Amino acid sequence: MTTFLLLPGAGGEAWYWHRVVPELAARGHEPVAVDLPADDETAGWAEYTALALAALGDRPDPVVVGQSMGAFTAALVCSAVEARRLVLVNPMIPAPGERAGEWWETTGQSAARAEAGYDGFDLERDFLHDIPDDLRAELTRGGRNQSDRSFAEPLPLEAWPEVPTTVLAGADDRLFPLAFQRRVARERLGLDVVAVPGGHLNALSRPVEVVEALVAAA
Repeated sequence: MTTFLLLPGAGGEAWYWHRVVPELAARGHEPVAVDLPADDETAGWAEYTALALAALGDRPDPVVVGQSMGAFTAALVCSAVEARRLVLVNPMIPAPGERAGEWWETTGQSAARAEAGYDGFDLERDFLHDIPDDLRAELTRGGRNQSDRSFAEPLPLEAWPEVPTTVLAGADDRLFPLAFQRRVARERLGLDVVAVPGGHLNALSRPVEVVEALVAAA
């Protein structure tokens, strides 16, 4: 049995993983989905990390999974515990000391999206295009906003944690196109990415395929 510590992206809701959790459990693993207070301006990276570590408890040798902006917290968790592997899903791969609000320009995300044909932002086209109808209604109701603090506070990381790392990238991710993710992963981590089906929210749209990729990485 492997413990998978599941960290959400912007919004911080453990609900994001609700289709992944039963799939991992059915395969004999222990999923731990973490809820983060994304809209709390008093909570920063230290608080996010402490909450993730509290959820993990004394479970040994976890696989730490960070989706999108959750890559920031995932890297910090892996600097605090001995993890089996770090898996980043459609991630904002951070550099030590980087601010999440600066990441977009530093990585050239906007230009990469325009090159892929996704200039500007459209919720339906970029996020909801492959989401089942029942979940689409849930998502369009809106969740928690991500705090200004989390975008402005530098990541308190001096170096990337020394843990085996896998980057999973959605083949149809329209927020972080596959070619963009391949470049950033290569530049920042010296890694190739593993392409998985679905868009940016593929833990909701393609949970079986995402779980298969997580288990294979572990």
